[in-house]
Amino acid sequence: MRSAWAKTICRLLVVLMAWTPYQLAQAAMIGTDQVATSSSSAERGALLSFINRTDVASQLQALGLDPASAKDRVAAMTDNEAQSLAGRINSMPAGADSGGVVLLIVVIAVIWWVWRR
Repeated sequence: MRSAWAKTICRLLVVLMAWTPYQLAQAAMIGTDQVATSSSSAERGALLSFINRTDVASQLQALGLDPASAKDRVAAMTDNEAQSLAGRINSMPAGADSGGVVLLIVVIAVIWWVWRR
């Protein structure tokens, strides 16, 4: 009985091994241009999403620059320029405007002055 089961299992394993493909994954070399294109397009996408933000678009309009022309300028940048600008934007701390801190100090000082009067 044991040899019948062993033969059946062995035959099943042989069939499964022949049926299963040997190469499930394929490794190949990729060129530098493919890697550089994907990273530069990601950086340009990050810049374009930054320009599409409403606060950034309103600030650009306040400075006299149309957001559509800013998008055209991002498209005209070289890969190094896009990488540099994206790196500077990503390295800036959130809420880096120190005007908010000064405004908060002035408001507290006015409230204190009115309270003491």
